Amino acid sequence: MAHTIPPTSPDYDTTRIVERPDGFYWHDEKESDKVFGPFPTLLEAIQDMEYNAESDYEPGETLEQAEEEIGVSGWIDPETGQPGEDSFRLEN
Repeated sequence: MAHTIPPTSPDYDTTRIVERPDGFYWHDEKESDKVFGPFPTLLEAIQDMEYNAESDYEPGETLEQAEEEIGVSGWIDPETGQPGEDSFRLEN
């Protein structure tokens, strides 16, 4: 028995990516009429579209640097293999 997919609301996703001979472009119909591009690849257009300037993410940031920023300990408990914050033992 075939399942029918319900139609998507027009307000669900207002961003569109268009391929033209000189590259990929994207625009958000809800935000403005401005078109962004050209981008050489679809992936680069998607990354630019999803970029958020208010985010703390820095391209090229390592996991260790991100953990250090939020205060995660670099020490791993040798017995449990858990981060230092997760392993607490009282020694007798």
